[in-house]
Amino acid sequence: MSAKVFAFEVNRTTTAPAAALFRLETDGARWSLWAKPLIFQSSWERQGDPQPAGVGTVRKVGMWPMLMREKTIAYEQDRRHGYLQIGPPLPAKDYRAEMRLTPTPNGGTDIRWTGTFTERLPGTGPVMLILLRSIVGFLAGRLVKAAERQ
Repeated sequence: MSAKVFAFEVNRTTTAPAAALFRLETDGARWSLWAKPLIFQSSWERQGDPQPAGVGTVRKVGMWPMLMREKTIAYEQDRRHGYLQIGPPLPAKDYRAEMRLTPTPNGGTDIRWTGTFTERLPGTGPVMLILLRSIVGFLAGRLVKAAERQ
């Protein structure tokens, strides 16, 4: 029996421009400034191409001792950022997420933040789906607030 794959989507609309949202979300070293109380620590482990936040970048976000390591796998300036969770091991394996930004006619932005993962242990997928969707939903709300303040 193969493991089940789960997916979620979080959508938000904001008056903030795509560039402001993209700059905040891709800057791994500054997540702790806008993503509290979930993210108290944030830093670069490795910078990518283009520097600092492009493909190959690894950011560390969270709170010690649980710092998530996320590697950038897609980077389209002000439009799309994709990343893969590379550590530590979670009950969800192969977790990938992508944020897409679409400008609206009034100067704002539609945000579409999606994620997929495979359940590591049978039966844990539905719980991880609720948890990850809730976390990304919270982070999307904090991102919107931070971008609108700029």
